[in-house]
Amino acid sequence: MKKHAKGLGLAIIGAGRVGLFRGEVAARHPAVEWIGIAELNHNRGGDVAAKINADFVTTSHRELLARPEVNCAIIATDEHLHVDPILAAVERGVPMLIEKPLATDLAQSARVLKAITEAKLDAVVGYTQRFRRKWLAGKEKVRSGALGDVTMVTSRAFMNRLVAIDNYKRTDDPSAISPMVISGTHALDIVMWYLEGKEPVECYARSVDKVLGPLYKGIDATAGMIMCADGTVYHLNISWALPITWPGAVYSLEVGINGTHGVLTIDDTHRDMVLAVSAPQSEGYAPDQSRLVDFLGSYPPGDMALGELRGPMREETDSFLNRVSLGLSTQAATAAEAHDRLMLTKALDLSAKLKQPVKLPLEADYGRRAA
Repeated sequence: MKKHAKGLGLAIIGAGRVGLFRGEVAARHPAVEWIGIAELNHNRGGDVAAKINADFVTTSHRELLARPEVNCAIIATDEHLHVDPILAAVERGVPMLIEKPLATDLAQSARVLKAITEAKLDAVVGYTQRFRRKWLAGKEKVRSGALGDVTMVTSRAFMNRLVAIDNYKRTDDPSAISPMVISGTHALDIVMWYLEGKEPVECYARSVDKVLGPLYKGIDATAGMIMCADGTVYHLNISWALPITWPGAVYSLEVGINGTHGVLTIDDTHRDMVLAVSAPQSEGYAPDQSRLVDFLGSYPPGDMALGELRGPMREETDSFLNRVSLGLSTQAATAAEAHDRLMLTKALDLSAKLKQPVKLPLEADYGRRAA
């Protein structure tokens, strides 16, 4: 029997770059009948509202969520500002698409997860790379047993320092920001999604801070291992302190998966499309005018083409809207999975700080162990 689409009244909380991307996609979705925006920056909110022809704009997420038209929400504020709008949306009882992470503090993340679970709300989290065909193909090969039992996984992520600088500039608490928590979590989510059903029991890590440490009290890079109860080992590293001229717009990633019957290697470095120009470009993701070489496709949300966003964030947003309007299941990360990923990244950071192994799972009140 054919399902009839439920009309959607969408609240977008946070109208930055991601809020705009998702809003433009939502404005084209046939089930979306009403869009409201909450953005602390009044001018930015008005600009985005005009671009997507929103029906309502305010600086207060509570005022937006009080609107009777709202029956779903996208939480797209800065990472460290997620908690209040998420809890307000839980009070309102609407399904949500939340940008990762649930929170930058593990105790707050646990609080948010508890509220979502007790309210029995459908809340998914923006681990956008799950919507790229490359990672879906890999997931299917692991899931179907083509590699046998996975025994070891390696991931290596390189990023220029623009994302790191942006994050450190926007926070009053540099200790809550790290390459693992903010960016390494994407590679970690893909791998742990592939390792679904395996139980992480211990991690060990080391970090370096020679570039971002003196400038922002930040971390340059972290390398570590996660060990599972069955002996599976995941070795991972991320550096987000490469020079600004590093051509990857954001992510350049390699993953290798070893199993008892096979191996799968995934090159996601984006070196297959290299753009070199003589003058800065106005189109696409261009956060720094000195960057004249780009690995096209390395901006995680996707790319602008013919006036529209093309790529995983578009597919993820459409998928969420279909999930709410038609009740369709999707591969989106759940709130529980997102909390688990934050827990693992925090555990790796803690291990690097203590210079010793850390048992998993990490409890939400672990902070006193690092004092």
